[in-house]
Amino acid sequence: MLLARLAETSAGLAATRSRLAKRALLAACIAEADADEIGLVVGYLSGSLRQRRTGVGWATLGELPPPADTPALQVADVDGAFERISGMAGAGSAQQRTAAVEQLFARATAEEQGFLRGLVFGELRQGALVSLVQDGLAAAFDTPAAGVQRAAMLLGSTADTATLLATSGPTALAQVGLRVGVPIGPMLAAPAPDAAAAVAKSGLPAVVDTKLDGIRVQVHRNGDEIHLYTRSLDEITDRLPEVVEAVARLPITSAVIDGEVVGLDHRTGRPLPFQVISARTASSADPAAGRARTPLRLFAFDLLHLDGRDLLDEPLQVRAEVMAAAIPDTMTVPRRTVGTVEELVETFAEAVTGGWEGLVVKRLSTPYAAGRRDSGWIKLKPRHTFDLAVIGAEWGYGRRQGWLSNLHLAARGDDGSLVMLGKTFKGLTDKTLTWQTEQFLARESRRTSTTVFVDPPLVAEIAFDGVQRSSRYPGGVALRFARVLRYREDKGPDEIDALSQILALSPPDPFDQDEEEGAPDPAG
Repeated sequence: MLLARLAETSAGLAATRSRLAKRALLAACIAEADADEIGLVVGYLSGSLRQRRTGVGWATLGELPPPADTPALQVADVDGAFERISGMAGAGSAQQRTAAVEQLFARATAEEQGFLRGLVFGELRQGALVSLVQDGLAAAFDTPAAGVQRAAMLLGSTADTATLLATSGPTALAQVGLRVGVPIGPMLAAPAPDAAAAVAKSGLPAVVDTKLDGIRVQVHRNGDEIHLYTRSLDEITDRLPEVVEAVARLPITSAVIDGEVVGLDHRTGRPLPFQVISARTASSADPAAGRARTPLRLFAFDLLHLDGRDLLDEPLQVRAEVMAAAIPDTMTVPRRTVGTVEELVETFAEAVTGGWEGLVVKRLSTPYAAGRRDSGWIKLKPRHTFDLAVIGAEWGYGRRQGWLSNLHLAARGDDGSLVMLGKTFKGLTDKTLTWQTEQFLARESRRTSTTVFVDPPLVAEIAFDGVQRSSRYPGGVALRFARVLRYREDKGPDEIDALSQILALSPPDPFDQDEEEGAPDPAG
């Protein structure tokens, strides 16, 4: 199949709000794919490359070659090119990668170049989530969407589900089951603004888990063989040997455990910052050195399989009972049952005071909805809001083509300068996109091929869940899950919140005794 067919479909998806119309567009495109390419087609329509990491960044795609006049690039050609690019390493690999990317993009039309850029950065922005692609896949094979969704969950891949459908037909979906050693998409929690809203969804009584800010892991054990997978299904077994050893000591034969890996400050018992923990999973990290410096522990909160018994479809109450009998309290998340909103509010305050991220409120009757965000789990987290400067914006892709979308955010430094500390395109309506694009162009001070910078800056009220230390931005921290609440046209640049206020939210690095707590690394 020509890549142009996918780019055309993506543009059609971005142009309509109708879910039925989107499903029809997806089904028509998928139905045209051959069995040997349908996995790639579905993966690309879902916004992901088969190669999880390509090494291609914004700098590589800063200046693209002139587009081709006519479409000739096949989907298989794109996959082959990224397979070669992802394998480039060592001396001279950066230049080789740039040359290979230029060769690929030179073969693409303007529409295909835009689609490829969106694929590389995971920003197709076509208004078609994976669940909708699964609906389109089901429609293409005239089979119920529920069967496709369940097979994709158990296989851990919508692309693999598409290949199975194309090669074996819809009846093969019913034969797919949970396999120990094959990771599945994790169940995700839906957000709630407060305790009352959480209880309205969960009902009472409800199970309440402390929300840990660590590495989400799925543990698969089959006899002596143990594997650890991240929420994105990447294997990290070799990087967390102490977790593997802890699981090996459990008196079980086979299991699939859902949990969080965290580290605790040995001096205070409080959780270590997320960035300290996540450094342990970096591909360049030395597992032995990391273990000595930052020992980590597994805290389980769900059990999907135990000794030959699948538990996915069992209600949480049953899964919790089985987990409590199989895994000691020292390896499970702090959990309690609440019967009133007041109890939930009190529990939330205790968790936040203890340094944890918040709570997850769980309905007792909920089965494990793998790979989906489900109202059976509700997350409660403290929300921070600040008035920040919008100093620039990047041109959008897909449905946001023609609008300035991804905002560059800054706070006021001690010397009065604006210090960048993150980006976001979340929380923007079409009306806001139109308004801010007009405003940015009217205030434009300079631009690059991707970004328009403005002077004077606009002021926006930004909500975010927390901050973490980062050398990526001059402020020394990065905002976590930032989103725009509203523009503050009533405020000027002199009313922007101070960087010091945001730095105060950043947990200190427990291993850096020379640096003032909460201050960014001056080398960053």
